[in-house]
Amino acid sequence: MSSRRQQSRQSGASRITDDQIADLVSKLQQLIPEIRSRRSNKSSASKVLQETCNYIRNLHQEVDDLSHRLSGLLQSTDADSAQATIIRSLLM
Repeated sequence: MSSRRQQSRQSGASRITDDQIADLVSKLQQLIPEIRSRRSNKSSASKVLQETCNYIRNLHQEVDDLSHRLSGLLQSTDADSAQATIIRSLLM
């Protein structure tokens, strides 16, 4: 048997099925607010993946923005205050 065929058979056991993909796409649709708020549940898998990527990018940007704001707030507070301790714990 050729090595390609052998690799194909070995990796075939770990391949994901179309039903599993459909299930995962459905779960993503439920998690992403922009998709969940639509009245129609029909979206292509590629559209769901694109919107998921956009949503994750937006979340990363929000985290970066909040971290920056907290850092600025920390610099303007007394280093030994309870507020500074809380802010430091949020930045960890």
